[in-house]
Amino acid sequence: MMHQLTPGLIVGIITAYFAVLMVISYFTGKDSDNVDFFIAGRQSPWYLVAFGMVGASLSGVTFISVPGWVEASQFSYMQMVFGYLLGYLVIATVLMPLYYRMQLTSIYTYLEERLGIASYKTGAGFFLLSRTIGASFRLYLVAIVLQQFVMNAFGIPFWGTILITIVLIWIYTFRGGIKTIVVTDTLQTFCMLAALVLTVIAIGDRLDLSFLGMLETVQESEYGRTFFFEGGWGDPKNFFKQFLAGASIAIVMTGLDQDMMQKNLSCKNIGEAQKNMFWFSIVLVFANLLFLILGALLFIYAGQVGIDIPEKRDLLYPTIALQHLSPAIGIVFLLGLIAAAYSSADSALTALTTSFCVDFLGFEKSDLPEAEKRATRFKVHIAFSVVLFIVILLFWMINDDSVIAAIFRVAGYTYGPLLGLYTFGFFTRRRVIDRLAPFICIFAPILTYIIDANSELLLFGYQFGFELLILNGLLTYLGLYLFSVPAPPVYE
Repeated sequence: MMHQLTPGLIVGIITAYFAVLMVISYFTGKDSDNVDFFIAGRQSPWYLVAFGMVGASLSGVTFISVPGWVEASQFSYMQMVFGYLLGYLVIATVLMPLYYRMQLTSIYTYLEERLGIASYKTGAGFFLLSRTIGASFRLYLVAIVLQQFVMNAFGIPFWGTILITIVLIWIYTFRGGIKTIVVTDTLQTFCMLAALVLTVIAIGDRLDLSFLGMLETVQESEYGRTFFFEGGWGDPKNFFKQFLAGASIAIVMTGLDQDMMQKNLSCKNIGEAQKNMFWFSIVLVFANLLFLILGALLFIYAGQVGIDIPEKRDLLYPTIALQHLSPAIGIVFLLGLIAAAYSSADSALTALTTSFCVDFLGFEKSDLPEAEKRATRFKVHIAFSVVLFIVILLFWMINDDSVIAAIFRVAGYTYGPLLGLYTFGFFTRRRVIDRLAPFICIFAPILTYIIDANSELLLFGYQFGFELLILNGLLTYLGLYLFSVPAPPVYE
C-alpha cells in the first residue's frame, strides 16, 4: 500500500537516483567541449546508443498511457509498432547514410545544401516547435503522476513539481550534453524496463498465473485483439491506416528529428549507427508488446479484485503499482517513472539547444572562440528549460484528451512540413523557390486541419487518424513542387 512508502523513503529514492545521474554527469562532462555536447565526439558505443534510444522512444507516454489505452484500443497499437519497423528501415538505409556522408551535426543542414537557406530555417524551426510540444507533453504526463502520488504529500504545487524536474535535468546535462545522455539514457531505459517486467510478474503472481498463463488470459480477454482488417478505411483501427501511419511517424519523429538522430550521429561510423538502429527496432517492438500485455493485465486484475478504474485511464498503472501491490513494486515503479521523465526530456533539451546553436546561431560556421560559444550555449540551454516549463504549465491548464493521442495528432501538424521538405529533396531534381518555402510549410498544416475538420463531408464519411501526418506531408510536397523550377540538386 502507498502508506508503506513513507515520504522520507520516496525522497531518499529520488535523491539516490539523482545522485547516480550526477556522478555519471561528472565523469562524462569533464573537459567536454561543444563537439562533445552536440555529438559526443562521434565516439559513442553503438550498443549504449541502441539501448538508451529505447527509453527515449518509450518515454512517459508509453510507460503510463499505453497500458491505459488498452481498454479503448485493445492491442491495435501494435499495428503502428509494426509500421515503425518499415520506418526504421528507411531511416537506416536512406537517411542515416546521407547524414554520415555529409558529416552533419544538425540534420537540418541538409535542407540548406539541397533547397536553400529559407527552407533550412523553416525545417529547423518546425523541429523546435515539434520537439518543444512533444517533450512538454511527455514531461507533463509524468509530472501529474508524481504530483498526485508523491508531491501532494509535501504540499508542493504542480508548478513546483515541474520546476524541480526541469532544474534537475538541466543540472546533469548542461556540461556533457549528448555525451552524458548516451550513458544516462542507458540507465534510465534499464529502470523503465525493469519496472515493466517486475510489475507484470507481480500481477501474474496476484492472479496466480504463469507467464504462459498470462499470455493465454490476455489473448482470451476482451483486450487481446491485435489486427483489424474489416471496417474499411473509415475505421480508425484499420490495419493499413495504422501501419502506414506508424511508418511515417517513425520516419519523421526519429529519422527527421534532431533529438533522436543526434544519438545516432554520435556513433563512430555509419556501420555502427545502422547496427544500433537494427537492434533498437527489435527491442522496441518487444517492449511495446509487453506494455500492452501489462495494460490488459491491469484491467483484468482491477476487475477481479474490485479496483475502481480511474476516470483518466493513464492513472491506472500508477494507482495499482503504488496502492495495491507490494512496497517493492511501488519503489520500482517510482524509479521507472522518474526514468521515464528524464529519458525523453534530457535528450530533448540537449537537441533543442543543439539545433538552435547550429541552425540559428551558426556555431559550425562561426569563428567565435570556444569559450564564447560555450557561454552562449549555456544561455540557450537555460532559455529552452524555461520554455519547457511554460509550455507544460499551459498544457496542464488546457489538456483533456489522452496524452498519447494528443502527441501523435499534434505531430501530424508540426512534423508534416518536415516530411514534405525531405521527401521533395530526396525524390525530385527540382529547386523550390526558396523564399516561398516558409509560407508553403505554414499553409499546408492549415489546409490539413480544414480537410480533417470536414473529411466526413468531403471524403464520403472518411475520418482521419494518425495518418493525418501523411496528408500534411503530401500537401507540403505538392506546394513545394508547384512553386519549384527544374534544376539539379546542390548535393548529390
